[in-house]
Amino acid sequence: MNSAICAVLIYVPDVPAALDWYQSAFRGSERRLLGEFDFICLDFNGVSLEIVPSDEKLSSGAAGTVVYWTVEDFDETLAHLLAVGGTLYRGPGRIEEAKQMCMVRDPWGNCIGLRG
Repeated sequence: MNSAICAVLIYVPDVPAALDWYQSAFRGSERRLLGEFDFICLDFNGVSLEIVPSDEKLSSGAAGTVVYWTVEDFDETLAHLLAVGGTLYRGPGRIEEAKQMCMVRDPWGNCIGLRG
């Protein structure tokens, strides 16, 4: 594989509420209707955030794989996610080149990774 990430699927029990939350958390994201599937996703800088119903195969919550987002202002981005209802799950910790990283949980327990 040699391409950028194109989509992140986020499993939640309440899709409409999660669409609202993620649109406020990922400032600048825009709703996009995929008409042929009657499906709304969020476009965030060319990455499709696809909020889908959790089920018996894929539940919401921390389960192993976490997507990390590069952020210009780590402290401001972390503060914003906490202000809209996220909770700090892990970190922050120092990494290479004087950067930081952490994980924030959304209201359904899914993890969002930050690096910057």
